[in-house]
Amino acid sequence: MARRSAAPVAVPSSEAPGDSRRWLILAVVCSAYLMVGLDLTVMNIALPSAQRALGFTTADRQWIVTAYALAFGSLLLFCGRLADRIGHKESFLAGVAGFAVASTVGGASNSFAMLVTARACQGAFAALLAPTCLALLATTFTASKERGKAFGIFSSVAGGGTALGLIIGGALTSGLTWRWCLYVNLIFAVIAFTGGQRLLRRQPKMGTKMDVPGVILVLGGMFCVVYGFANAASHSWHTPWTWGFLTVGVVLLIAFAFWQTRSEQPLLPPRIVLDRNRGGAYVAVLVLGTGMFGVMLFLVYYMQNVLGYSAVISGASLLPLFVFMTLGAAGGGAKLLPRYGPKPLISVGLLIGAGGMVWLTGIGAHSGYAADLLGPLSLVGFGIGLIFAAALSAATAGVPLEDAGIASACASTGQQIGGAIGIALLNSIAAAATVSWVGSHVHGTPSPEQLGLASVHGYITVFWWSAAIFAVGAVVTGLLLRNGPLPAAPDAPADKPSMQTETQPT
Repeated sequence: MARRSAAPVAVPSSEAPGDSRRWLILAVVCSAYLMVGLDLTVMNIALPSAQRALGFTTADRQWIVTAYALAFGSLLLFCGRLADRIGHKESFLAGVAGFAVASTVGGASNSFAMLVTARACQGAFAALLAPTCLALLATTFTASKERGKAFGIFSSVAGGGTALGLIIGGALTSGLTWRWCLYVNLIFAVIAFTGGQRLLRRQPKMGTKMDVPGVILVLGGMFCVVYGFANAASHSWHTPWTWGFLTVGVVLLIAFAFWQTRSEQPLLPPRIVLDRNRGGAYVAVLVLGTGMFGVMLFLVYYMQNVLGYSAVISGASLLPLFVFMTLGAAGGGAKLLPRYGPKPLISVGLLIGAGGMVWLTGIGAHSGYAADLLGPLSLVGFGIGLIFAAALSAATAGVPLEDAGIASACASTGQQIGGAIGIALLNSIAAAATVSWVGSHVHGTPSPEQLGLASVHGYITVFWWSAAIFAVGAVVTGLLLRNGPLPAAPDAPADKPSMQTETQPT
């Protein structure tokens, strides 16, 4: 791979094992990534208030969420490679600053168009931030034990961000105003930008040409796929806007995959995804993104629409999920991953998640939180934590510095596409099950109690499907992933101080 004319000089990393700087970098990266996770869900709670304030229609309301998802999902692979080319520090600072500006504009919005544009810009800068954060961890933590611990901590933030978004969104909307669901990002942005400017080191920029045909194909393909699934979730699988976009998206992504085998400098080198461990990790985050919405989205619906919880209470009720996710990620990443590798953690984590979903099928119209929700929430959270810690570490293991961004982007893309599939698929399943229950149990106009029972039946059906998705994922990843610990980083032996390169002018 071509580089600019410069003499690489190896210098000891200031983030060597035992140096507190590397753990400060972890804190900075987690602060930045928390913004990305929060904004996947925080606006969901604030939408009714924003709609009343700005006067847009219910039909337009979905675009506040869709605009973020479209920009984020479409640009991930491109931004992952862009981060490798312009440098991870530069990409990190640009992503944080851009996200902060977009959040400020969104919070100050006085029209629907202004808010949607701000949300799209948030998604674009999130697409730059997400792979850059993972790449920075992959290149900062190369010693196996510290790498496992670092990715465990990061995974708890990555996995818990969506849950915290529901909690923070409910609290801010109730206590202040919906605008603070966007302004709150400025707190994390100031911490991340200041810390990134002071702590991160500039890495050599890759003097390679951007694969323009590959960029066009993957941007078009990802946009069509994400939009198709978003349209299926809000409308129907049978509309041309759904199957038409999905068909075009699949064709473009197949063309992209073919082109990558022919391009001299591919956007996504095939070696990245063909490695068994990385391929298994990408499948794991795809499955996790799909199945997680069975517990995240539909449990909130169930608690609010059936049990009558408020937005704040339903968000706070998910805290055990976050706590046990943190325990699973930190414990699994620090203690188990360096010794056993990702295979047992991912497979067992998926099976634990499947068990928790099966447990959730015991809910009813009058279930109690402690008796029927606390246990399965804790179990699912612990399983998700094990998966995240192992999958995110495996997704970037063994890649050279120049490929760290694109390898990280693949993991973020898998999670994003999985989420889009999960929302569309599980929404359709829940709706069909609800209608089926009404048709077989109700004669005439259903009463509110009967509608509640029908909804519960829909949620239970979704939990069964989520359990099946997790179980199939456990089998597939078990076949793909290799046994044993992850390989050492190619530029530094395991458990030894890492070396970074700085370019000196010739």
